[in-house]
Amino acid sequence: MGFKTKALSDQIALVTGGGTGIGRAFSEGLAAAGARVVIASRRDEVLRNTAEELNKQCGAERVFTYAFDIRDQSQIDSLIKEVVGKWRSVDLLINNSGLAVPETAGEITEDGWDKVMETNLRGVMQLVRAALPYMIENDFGDIVNVSSQAGKHGYADVPSYCASKFGLLGYAEALRDHVRKTGANIRVFNFCPGLVDVANSQPDQVPREGSIHVRNMARTLIYALGLDRNVVLEDINLYSR
Repeated sequence: MGFKTKALSDQIALVTGGGTGIGRAFSEGLAAAGARVVIASRRDEVLRNTAEELNKQCGAERVFTYAFDIRDQSQIDSLIKEVVGKWRSVDLLINNSGLAVPETAGEITEDGWDKVMETNLRGVMQLVRAALPYMIENDFGDIVNVSSQAGKHGYADVPSYCASKFGLLGYAEALRDHVRKTGANIRVFNFCPGLVDVANSQPDQVPREGSIHVRNMARTLIYALGLDRNVVLEDINLYSR
């Protein structure tokens, strides 16, 4: 028997950091495909502006907002409960929130290290832990993690960021092994982009030298989600040639 499928137009997506940059591009692509998208981050005004703009593009109310701090577990649990309470499922979780604190190995502070790890790694674990039971109950789910080329290569100016993004890939690999062993109909995708130009994001704008246009992230997401559910697509590397 094959895995259960579900059209994107019937799915509920949750995108952290969905108000700007890569998260916004993902949200725009998903909304255009008919999904209902909850964009979540700390900046409520940014979220509301993005939702208004994307809903106007769609000509329908498909993008919804939720202000929360990914470093606070109670807020993570409340977010998942809110989404499931309203729509009865979380079909797609996109772990896009992330930040870097530029401190070399000899200068790393405890505050800088903790801020990066709590945002980029622990928050992801807590979101997955909260959403996973609902995905299993509904026999359907996709988890997309935005790592980085800094999750595969070390850079002297952002060691804590590199450690968090390397760690995210390790966590995701263990998560993928878990859902495989339990037989759950859940896929785990990892994006590992190089430089993405989130400033020049309009369709007619040319990205900066050495960067890719953010639309390529959204195109790749929609493509990956459209693959057969028995197909495993592991780390997705995108960077400018």
